[in-house]
Amino acid sequence: MTAEAASGAGPVTHGRVFRIAAPIVLSNATVPLLGAVDTGVVGQIGAAAPIGAVGLGAVVLATFYWIFGFLRMGTTGLAAQAHGAGDTAERSAVLLRALLIGLAAGLVFIVTQGALFWAAFRIAPASAEVEGLARQYLALRIWGAPATIALYAVTGWLIALERTRGVLVLQLWMNGLNIGLDLWFVLGLGWGVPGVALATLMAEWSGLALGLWLCREGLRPVGARLLNLPALRRMAGVNGDIMIRSVLLQGSFTAFLFFGAGLGDVTLAANQVLLQFLEITAYALDGFAFAAETLVGQAVGARSRDGLRQSVRIAFQWGVGGAALLSAVFALAGGPIIDLMTTAPEVRAMARHFLWWLVAAPLIGIASWIWDGIFIGATATREMRNAMILCVGLYALSLAVLLPGFGNHGLWAGLMLLNTLRGVTLGRAWPGVAARLAPG
Repeated sequence: MTAEAASGAGPVTHGRVFRIAAPIVLSNATVPLLGAVDTGVVGQIGAAAPIGAVGLGAVVLATFYWIFGFLRMGTTGLAAQAHGAGDTAERSAVLLRALLIGLAAGLVFIVTQGALFWAAFRIAPASAEVEGLARQYLALRIWGAPATIALYAVTGWLIALERTRGVLVLQLWMNGLNIGLDLWFVLGLGWGVPGVALATLMAEWSGLALGLWLCREGLRPVGARLLNLPALRRMAGVNGDIMIRSVLLQGSFTAFLFFGAGLGDVTLAANQVLLQFLEITAYALDGFAFAAETLVGQAVGARSRDGLRQSVRIAFQWGVGGAALLSAVFALAGGPIIDLMTTAPEVRAMARHFLWWLVAAPLIGIASWIWDGIFIGATATREMRNAMILCVGLYALSLAVLLPGFGNHGLWAGLMLLNTLRGVTLGRAWPGVAARLAPG
């Protein structure tokens, strides 16, 4: 066994998990921080419509882009397994295949933007003012599609090789530049919503250039490996399952925002503020899920039963501790955080009214996030797909029951139920998956 293969079978300790997860926690935390700054900057205008427009536009793009979120997840699982097995050529081939898919997908979005945005705004019942501002935002942001989607591949590959400090550098550069340009374009130059979009566009392309440099080791010719049919079939199967899962999950969050838009501009703006709390939770706790992806994937590649078991156990220990900490922070500081994000009195009052849902969210969602990481690392994507189909069906049913009678409370209750069901279904499926991957 090579040294690289041995690393995949090495002991999984709290220290190793922390070294992988800590940079991811920090880097992921900057992503919702960026969303909070976007919201806070336009919030200084003192009206609800610009806040809702930026939130609606960002969610529309996230819906489209995260159809290809499988590039990040699939790349991590496949590259981690190749790394654990000591197969450096396949490790590079995984990266190159994912980059080609990402760039091609981004070009398709640019070409079809008119039809995509038309469809999005036929579904979203926002006011004319919010829709007009959101269209300005989207017309600029769409030109960053190739960079954004290709960055999923870069990030996934770096995580698979435990190079999470590189991910941190990449995110700090992109989000630091984005925040600086936000402040300059919106508060300094008065460009409003288009200024927020232009800042993000510039950060996306500069981030791709830096990301390619960080993973330059993997950008090498691999000959016939690039088009190896069994590897391509496996990649297509894994990515296809994850894509279906991602479409369903992103569709659920998009439906949440669209239903909120139907409850009025103030409710839409308040939900956008509160979603920043949920994004902070998901991105911070995903650091431990990403560690699980890396270590589970390497353990599977190295055929290490003990490594697989240890990866699951320690990832959950860190995840539950992080969730409890975040719930406490939101309970103590949630109100002041809302006040920093918006100066509109009606939006502040509405957001505070629903804040307690976000206090509970980390503890409700932690099992689903950690299990996601475990299943991605194991490339047990068929089970993930099937569980998500069931969960989204029950989520839709819950909204049909709760929304008419409870309004925005019913909307938040449905979202919390979705996360609960995700954790339960994956937890029940894991023993069978583990027995298949590591019998005995």
